[in-house]
Amino acid sequence: MSTEKYIVFKLKGQNYAASIQQIVTIERLQEVVALPQASSFIDGITELRGEVIPVIDLKSRMDLPRSESTEHSRMLVSPINDVQVGFVVDEASDVIDIDDGIIEAAPTTIKGVNGNFLHGVAKLEDRLLLLLDLEHVLNYEEVNEVKQVVQEK
Repeated sequence: MSTEKYIVFKLKGQNYAASIQQIVTIERLQEVVALPQASSFIDGITELRGEVIPVIDLKSRMDLPRSESTEHSRMLVSPINDVQVGFVVDEASDVIDIDDGIIEAAPTTIKGVNGNFLHGVAKLEDRLLLLLDLEHVLNYEEVNEVKQVVQEK
């Protein structure tokens, strides 16, 4: 069995995690410039270290109710098909090791979570963690829209 590091984050009070291998950096939420005629899950764009990156509200993408940003809000920056994308989460709280032996296949009927998003469910001693696969949060058309957003700026 192998162990992998995961970043634990919250969306609407629920704990999720994503492999640290999928995340380049975790940033405080910065000013986001809204884009006209972009899909509803694209909040806009922001500049990070001289690079323009699209910002996606992960709650909205997962059909969870949106909420106001707080001082705890974070942006998980992840490369998706050669584009750096910022995923907004309510809070990034921890980095933990998860043994692949405690990861079970994800149920296909979790409300608001497309089965393609989920890598699995980790059964920890004190909680369950839904493990997201950030590379599959966007489908092919959505990835192309995100690429166009970056190219137009």
